[in-house]
Amino acid sequence: MRAAVVVFPGSNCDRDLAVAFRAAGAHVTMVWHKDTTLPDGIDLVGIPGGFSYGDYLRCGAIAAQSPICRAVRAHVDRGGYAFGVCNGFQVLAETGILPGALLRNAGLKYICKTVDLRVQTSSSAFTGAYNAGDVIGIPIAHHDGNYFADPETLTALNDQDRVAFRYVGNPNGSVGDIAGILSENRRVLGMMPHPERAADAGHGGTDGAALFRGLVGALAPA
Repeated sequence: MRAAVVVFPGSNCDRDLAVAFRAAGAHVTMVWHKDTTLPDGIDLVGIPGGFSYGDYLRCGAIAAQSPICRAVRAHVDRGGYAFGVCNGFQVLAETGILPGALLRNAGLKYICKTVDLRVQTSSSAFTGAYNAGDVIGIPIAHHDGNYFADPETLTALNDQDRVAFRYVGNPNGSVGDIAGILSENRRVLGMMPHPERAADAGHGGTDGAALFRGLVGALAPA
């Protein structure tokens, strides 16, 4: 499986994401935000956490207008896979690749801790190595992680089994306890928690490793 990890000014989890992909067996290329194309043969684009462009205007809003995001959009429109973590989820929402918005945390404070997530569906390349109903510990680190969508979007997400993860004990006010969602074709995942920070025992936990292992296993044969 060949992955590209996008680097924006202010990204601070790009290397973490690349390390997690490589540990799972993926070939990874780092891509700069001013690039206008993705490398040939890319299966998946990873959009990392951090504070792209200093989180000015709205989190992810400026990054969503960068040249590389036009290439990401084209990649997704062709049926390619994409994975956005934290700020990456915000970018995917700002581009319109995923529905909804990430608002200021309900408590108006930055939150940095490990939280419990319930795996809501195992029916995707991202979650196929888990069982629906599994509870996993994954770190969060965000100030604007409060997921919001209109009632029609929420109905679609629920009816189409597109909620990938829900919080157990909602830390930020996200509607429906939503921590991560899938696109309609189930080839794009956006999530606020950081599985790449829970993919190595030396970091205190490995509950996120199955996401990368399962994803690489699902895409490698293709």
